Amino acid sequence: MAAPEVRPPAAADRPPVLHRGLRTVGALLIVLSAVTPASSVFIIAPGVITQAGTGAFLTFAAAGVVGIFMAFVYAELSSAYPLTGGEYAIVGRTLGRMPGFVVLGLILITQLLILAVIALGVGTYLGVVVDGLNGPVVAAVTVAAATVIAIFDIKVNAVVTGIFLAIEMLALLILSALGFLHVERSFTDLVAHPVVAADGSGVTAASAGLIAAATAVAIFAYNGYGSAVYFGEETHDARKAIARTILWALGITVAAELIPVTAVLLGAPDLDTLLHSDSMMEYFITERGGATLNKVISLAIALAILNAVIAIMLLTARLIFSSGRDGTWSPRVDKALTTLHPRFGTPWIATVIGGVFSAAACFLEEKFLLVVTGTSLVFVYGALCLAVIAGRRNGTTAHAGYRMPWFPVAPVAALLALVYVVYQNAKDPEVGRPSLFVALGVIAAASAYFALVLRRRGGWHLQGAADEEPAGEDPTG
Repeated sequence: MAAPEVRPPAAADRPPVLHRGLRTVGALLIVLSAVTPASSVFIIAPGVITQAGTGAFLTFAAAGVVGIFMAFVYAELSSAYPLTGGEYAIVGRTLGRMPGFVVLGLILITQLLILAVIALGVGTYLGVVVDGLNGPVVAAVTVAAATVIAIFDIKVNAVVTGIFLAIEMLALLILSALGFLHVERSFTDLVAHPVVAADGSGVTAASAGLIAAATAVAIFAYNGYGSAVYFGEETHDARKAIARTILWALGITVAAELIPVTAVLLGAPDLDTLLHSDSMMEYFITERGGATLNKVISLAIALAILNAVIAIMLLTARLIFSSGRDGTWSPRVDKALTTLHPRFGTPWIATVIGGVFSAAACFLEEKFLLVVTGTSLVFVYGALCLAVIAGRRNGTTAHAGYRMPWFPVAPVAALLALVYVVYQNAKDPEVGRPSLFVALGVIAAASAYFALVLRRRGGWHLQGAADEEPAGEDPTG
């Protein structure tokens, strides 16, 4: 048996260093697993179809355009700062430390709770195969298993997530084949004559307003491609590789979600039944492939959700690790959070802490989780759009290895789309509006902590891997 690999501790004059064990393909596998296209198709897409009917094709296509804009923003910023702190590390270096800390607050709460939201889906799909499962308990066990796996070497996690991702993509391929091999209506009907479920039964024309409103949801179905930046300190040639990973991840995600959604809309045996169904995908698969295939695909989706939990746990652990490295908490807590596993070189204590909080969150009410996590991402996206514009103006991203085309079209267009999303959320009294209030509350609390704790303590010092800081610049921004 080979001797375990022992990594030397970080030198006193430099922050802890993560092990560079990823290439572009490995990073891409983990990022796509975090996006989890199958979960979006089976969990988010039915909600979009309920809202927009067959106009869901247009909503996912429009969301893909917004995704391109945000991918350009992520790619340019990440090529300048491929740091494991992700969005907050970038915003802190371009817009200033207080905006950066606010983004940390928004992302940290969202990441810890979104793990629970996703994990709760495991019980739903396993319930098709095994009756009587306790959803929160299954979700907590899923988070615990993902936490253990996430402690292992990053290369091992790339292989594990890659295997699960292949199963996930196979399920989407089968779903697409079921639709395209049994086409019931013209593609032009989706584009020129979209319909939505009418009250009671039947269908009626889908208005442009309904389709536009559903686009706000579809935008988030593609979310996750930017998470490649969290693995910047573990990826070789990160300044170039992370930008490529983000752009590839967005392209694959759009194809992996838009194609099967289109197949379902074109191939549904009866559009009226599909649009009025409480379980659209189950109805479609059972009608086209039978009950046994529905059970097999349900099991594959449960594995896809587990895969997403593993991937998101990886990036959440790195976010927590980075917060400790930047001196966000107390000296003792910060030291624990930056402790690396002696063999695997991973932030294992940060991983365990993230797992404990997320597993506990599985027992909270699902509506509460959705309210807390619902719109935080809108503000983070907005901060990134402002950051890429500011970076061009103040020179903090002048060293970026990637420059987006047609600047500033992408960040300005994305900002306009985000304003529209906020407007749509403000109109929703059930989840959207309360979620906006929660996000504003987190912003206020993070600002107060920065002003009353960090500033009084002498500031907040952003750190990163020494070989990823631009030469001759102050890495604290």
